[in-house]
Amino acid sequence: MDRESLAQRLSAISTQWTLLFQAHQGSSETVATAQSQLMQRYSGAVFRYFLGALRDPEVATELSQEFALRFVRGDFRRADPQRGRFRDYLKKALIHMVTDYQRMRQAWPRQLDPAAPELADSHPESIHEEEEFLKSWREELLERTWKALAEAQPTYHAVLLYRLENPDAPSTGVAQELSVQLGKPLNAAAVRKATQRAHEKFADLLLDEIQHSLGTAATAALRDELIALDLLRYCRSALERREAKG
Repeated sequence: MDRESLAQRLSAISTQWTLLFQAHQGSSETVATAQSQLMQRYSGAVFRYFLGALRDPEVATELSQEFALRFVRGDFRRADPQRGRFRDYLKKALIHMVTDYQRMRQAWPRQLDPAAPELADSHPESIHEEEEFLKSWREELLERTWKALAEAQPTYHAVLLYRLENPDAPSTGVAQELSVQLGKPLNAAAVRKATQRAHEKFADLLLDEIQHSLGTAATAALRDELIALDLLRYCRSALERREAKG
């Protein structure tokens, strides 16, 4: 699935989930409200996991909507933020849904169309499941961070994205390209400075995303999560600045 199609599908799922939660919110309980907000916030991670596990966009969309419906219906009422990280709860629920779907498919007649997508292993190893989920969760965090950077600092977003796509381009060339793209003059020195600040801002925003998902600002918890998600390299300096502030 190309990036544009993925973005469109994620946007549609997010909108559908928002409407679904709004239609079922009749409780003022803090925990229920917080869980609903987290579910809506990370709807993309849910779809990404289903897509990676089953390799079928239509099935991934169907299961994403089924998961949201089950959640608001109360099927996961035992979920409690006090019992652990939100992503751990989410991971278990999604893995169970994929397993149930694969078992159901095994009972169907064999697919005769050679062009149809093959199913993933119906009995994936736990290590594979963990890696697949962490990949989807990490991609969602990074995607949300890029979006936050674009909203907070469009120039930083443009500079950092251009550098990511053109790592060997000289600063003078980058300045010329971005001057046209942004509609304002930039020189090589400004590009270098903006690149440095963009990296710092990106790291701070990524930490904010992780803090939000954990529900804690404790730097030890943030560090453990960064290590688990293989994101510490993006945020090491930012985390050290937060630790220094106490």
